[in-house]
Amino acid sequence: MASVASPVIFKEFCPLYYLLNAIPTKIQKGFRSIVVYLTALDTNGDYIAVGSSIGMLYLYCRHLNQMKKYNFEGKCESITFVKLLSCFDDLVALGTASGRVAVFQLVSSLPGRNKQLRRFDVAGIHKSSITALAWSPNGMKLFSGDDKGKIVYSALDLDQGICNSSLVLEEPSSIVQLEYNQKVLLVSTLQRTLLFYTEEKSVKQVGTQPRK
Repeated sequence: MASVASPVIFKEFCPLYYLLNAIPTKIQKGFRSIVVYLTALDTNGDYIAVGSSIGMLYLYCRHLNQMKKYNFEGKCESITFVKLLSCFDDLVALGTASGRVAVFQLVSSLPGRNKQLRRFDVAGIHKSSITALAWSPNGMKLFSGDDKGKIVYSALDLDQGICNSSLVLEEPSSIVQLEYNQKVLLVSTLQRTLLFYTEEKSVKQVGTQPRK
């Protein structure tokens, strides 16, 4: 008996003008007009996070249809990676072209959730562009990788407002992807993919041949 084919669902894809129109295309800095480029993107069911070349993070709340802005103090530099997480609190991590990493603990209107915007900075271990970020599901661990092969582990205590960071791995080529689950960090670089077991601090390579 022939199986019944599942129905085809047609979807329409279109630019998110309501989002794009809320982000300026240029800003004025002194006598100069600077073009704003969109450099990083992440989404979940609650937010759309867009990083920019001027160091501004544009965070769009999908439930309230509101746009909020967050940035680093001081130097205006490009955001190279953003990573959202929804757990007990809503968190967003962002990295920049010079290696700065920050975490914002967002304000929530729900009972028992965070009522004050808080920011955590990863100590200046990275010295080059951030290329990957990965959260643990509970938001207590953040891993960051850069284009020089360094991977930094940051332990966050949201209740105490503490962020402790340390270098856990250093690869000879740029980090291109990080994923964390069940005490195992998946690391992909330009040369290889490996599993880093965070408890034992051991490495297991996936495959035997280096990437070409």
